[in-house]
Amino acid sequence: MGIKKYNPYTPSRRQMSGSDFAEITKAAPEKALTTSLKKNSGRNNQGKITVRHQGGGSRRKYRIIDFKRQKDDIAATVLSIEYDPNRTANIALICYADGEKSYILAPEGLKVGQTVMNGENAEARVGNCLPLANIPVGSQIHNIELYPGAGAQMVRSAGVAAQLMAKEGKYATLRLPSGEMRQVPIMCRATIGIVGNGEHNLINIGKAGRKRHMGIRPTVRGSVMNPNDHPHGGGEGRAPIGRPGPSTPWGKPALGLKTRKKNKSSNKLIIRRKNGRALK
Repeated sequence: MGIKKYNPYTPSRRQMSGSDFAEITKAAPEKALTTSLKKNSGRNNQGKITVRHQGGGSRRKYRIIDFKRQKDDIAATVLSIEYDPNRTANIALICYADGEKSYILAPEGLKVGQTVMNGENAEARVGNCLPLANIPVGSQIHNIELYPGAGAQMVRSAGVAAQLMAKEGKYATLRLPSGEMRQVPIMCRATIGIVGNGEHNLINIGKAGRKRHMGIRPTVRGSVMNPNDHPHGGGEGRAPIGRPGPSTPWGKPALGLKTRKKNKSSNKLIIRRKNGRALK
């Protein structure tokens, strides 16, 4: 999918860019595979804001994606490639031989009319979903499960892929897009290929209003606030924050604080972190 530029009839349009949607073959989603999406604007059940800078945005329907791919040994034909406003990747509508339809993430190179399959007997080619035990070492994969049968949780964003580095005993070793080396149970499923829409990170938003359409509200820097509003606030002119390190509005450490639990059970499965260090 390519990137298109706009004629600069306003200053914001001069830098703005967007997707040309060349891969998209169908405009409206499959009605039976959509559900309403309620907006909470970052508020909890008490009406208090727990996630800042959320609210507004265009109304949209949620597309129900099949992350488990457990309908085995039944060929499915790709009917269309569609846009999904809820994720960076495009999605593909597939129809199994028995007539059931579902949405999957559209990998790079998947075309309308192509056949995909799930299960241990599936061939290791783009779009097919099979256990890591049946995938050749060195393959690029996405949509990876962490626990067998739980559904894919890793490597689902546009343009990303993990690489299967080794298989030993009950575990397969993966190199994730972050650079982290991690072991995953060998019976977990993954889909062959790279997630499509790889040019998504090249899009220039161009104007503030477009960000508002996404449901993101303005973010104000703490250093331009008053001291009673933020720990970074106050001072004459551009002042240092006056603290050993950056803080949240509530005085807690931010930017660089390690939040992962030291005794987390999955620590033993991480061989190397994304910073290149072994996990101790």
